Amino acid sequence: MSGQVLVTGGSGYIGGFVIRQLIGEGWTVNTTIRSLAREAAVRQALAVPADKLNFFAADLLGDTGWAEAVAGCSHVVHVASPLPSGAVKHEDDLIVPAREGALRALRFARAAGVRRVVMTSSVAAIAYGHGKKIGTYTEADWTDVNGPQVHAYAKSKTLAERAARDWIAAAGGEMEYVSVNPAAVLGPVLSADFSSSVQIITRLLSGSLPGLPNFGFGVVDVRDVADLHVRALAAEGIDGERFIASGPFMMMKDVAAVLRTQLGREARKVPTRGLPDILLQLTSLFDPTVRMVTGELGKQRLTPSDHARDVLSWEPRLAADTIIDCARSLIDRGVVKV
Repeated sequence: MSGQVLVTGGSGYIGGFVIRQLIGEGWTVNTTIRSLAREAAVRQALAVPADKLNFFAADLLGDTGWAEAVAGCSHVVHVASPLPSGAVKHEDDLIVPAREGALRALRFARAAGVRRVVMTSSVAAIAYGHGKKIGTYTEADWTDVNGPQVHAYAKSKTLAERAARDWIAAAGGEMEYVSVNPAAVLGPVLSADFSSSVQIITRLLSGSLPGLPNFGFGVVDVRDVADLHVRALAAEGIDGERFIASGPFMMMKDVAAVLRTQLGREARKVPTRGLPDILLQLTSLFDPTVRMVTGELGKQRLTPSDHARDVLSWEPRLAADTIIDCARSLIDRGVVKV
């Protein structure tokens, strides 16, 4: 399948790999960025044929540029959403643009006659607020935004996806909607503009962490996340579906062990000792970024991708390969000095 597709958030980590795969499969891509001043840098990072990629300036909180960006497109991949690198001053700084951006993308897509929208959500919209130390969550589950220790990012992804689904049910007409819900996205980087999940690897390699906190996350490769979006764009009979994109759940000590085992001397700054929970809890009293993590101490949130495997024949690569490819690209690009 091919044609013309809008990918929002073309300068972002996931958006860039989605664009590369779509163009590789014969699509012509329109993409949005907040300022066209970044077009040259994004083109250089993506390294795709210039005539296959068109840029439009558009923002999640304004209508300008959206009609032009989606004109002529039969499909939309809505990736753009605010992603914090640390704590935010107010949760609405994430919630409002995530929710309003999703609704704006849907409104303009319907007006342009788009047949299907694939939206990037997150396991953060599935597995939080349940109060369990160990739990297995599927596409049938939803984060309880009023539950214990639900951080602003999880709220933003949950409320944005719920708003999108409610809008589709009420006003979407014949336009189809599918969501992809990734875990922590790692893998090679195309530029210095990458997911905040990648900071996990940068901090381990740089030695900026004094120890290994007792928490973990599902690991998924950015190339596999892009592939799942593309599969969801073209598959028949999946209107309304959700697809978790995740490999295994790994504790920080497991990620560190992969780096030390496979990188040798390049991983010499990676910590080997655990970081006591009480130390993080005390630090969180003064550091709002650390406070975001303390609710995860000792918890396991398992989010298997059986549904994506069964319905879309999707298969993620080995988590160790993802971690090492991420680390090597950070080292090769000089993002991390080892």
